[in-house]
Amino acid sequence: MSSGHRLHWWTLPSHQLWLDAESSRLLDFGTSLDHPAGGAVWLDDRGHPDLDHPAHTYITARMAHVHFLASMLGRPGSRRKADRVFDGLLTTLRDSTNGGWFESSADATSPDAVKNAYTHAFVVLAGAAATAAGHPRGADLLGEALDTVEHRFWDDQHGMCSDTRTVDWSVLDDYRGINANMHMVEALLAAADAGAPVIWRERALRICDNVCRWGAANEWRIPEHFTAEWIPQLEYNRDDAANQFKPYGATVGHGFEWARLLVQAGLCAGGRDYVDAAESLYHRAATDGWQPGPTPGFVYTTDWTGKPVVTGRLHWVLCEAIAAAATLARHTGKDRYENDYRQWWDIAAEYYIDRVDGSWHHELDTGNVPAATVWSGKPDLYHAVQATWISRYASGSSIVAVLRDAPR
Repeated sequence: MSSGHRLHWWTLPSHQLWLDAESSRLLDFGTSLDHPAGGAVWLDDRGHPDLDHPAHTYITARMAHVHFLASMLGRPGSRRKADRVFDGLLTTLRDSTNGGWFESSADATSPDAVKNAYTHAFVVLAGAAATAAGHPRGADLLGEALDTVEHRFWDDQHGMCSDTRTVDWSVLDDYRGINANMHMVEALLAAADAGAPVIWRERALRICDNVCRWGAANEWRIPEHFTAEWIPQLEYNRDDAANQFKPYGATVGHGFEWARLLVQAGLCAGGRDYVDAAESLYHRAATDGWQPGPTPGFVYTTDWTGKPVVTGRLHWVLCEAIAAAATLARHTGKDRYENDYRQWWDIAAEYYIDRVDGSWHHELDTGNVPAATVWSGKPDLYHAVQATWISRYASGSSIVAVLRDAPR
């Protein structure tokens, strides 16, 4: 049946109500978000604080981001939650001596501490959300975070961000990675929509151009790891295939996430057209990653021929598949994306949404039973909440702009 003969799910008031209810249910998760050291706490499977973990800067920034945006949608309680965890980015997690942000509250006294572009991308994202929500210090933090990115991570020669430095910035690691740059694209698009100089949008587009080039040269399986000169290292971490942030091979969820981001970037690209690349990345991720059968789902990673490597199912991969399907369905009108969108929300509802203890199971095994091989607990609302919002609202250059301008 063609899309012209049926209603898209996201046009149905009943589906919109379901998405609103699910985003609200997710945002209610957590008996307390506040870490005693400042910032956001790591939440366990039942939403209780797990103080075996320090306050992580990226989790803090993500929690601030989603709750600031929820407050813009008129959700009572979210602004106070956002303000409290955001305070950790202004105090405990900020390096007042060397500048920038620690990886966690444990790093202020650690001799082995480093600073990562990945973490700073989320600080930029939180600053953009805080600015859009009207936090009195949002614009200052956003400006400081962007200044840190420019002087400590941005590589203008290659049009990419470097990855890791020592805590005092004195040594730059030779490793370069796509993960940090992917989140930097999201953050920089949001920053520009929150009023940051337009050069940050141009830098996001330069990163997108590079990723399209690398994807096209590698059958749309994006290389994740690179040398200091941005030469792909396809065998990186073969002996640590399930690494939480730097796994071996092609990361299925990143194919979907880049597909969505490319469509968003194209909305403000000034002549660049990323839709063909976005569809190619999406189709490759779906073809390689989807495992049909009685317990269907997406694997975490594949090798460079598309063979699954880490077969556990992480919730964020499904979230990004849903978000990419929603974005491409709206943008292209093609039935394939509508069909995928429905199927993948069905999988989320049947297996991932935890209606007993809250939030979503962060990891399932190949039988779709909750597992904890890569992730423990449920620290991250960011992917699941954004999947509901991207499904619910029309596409835009960033979720910050979409929710700021959403009809009330």
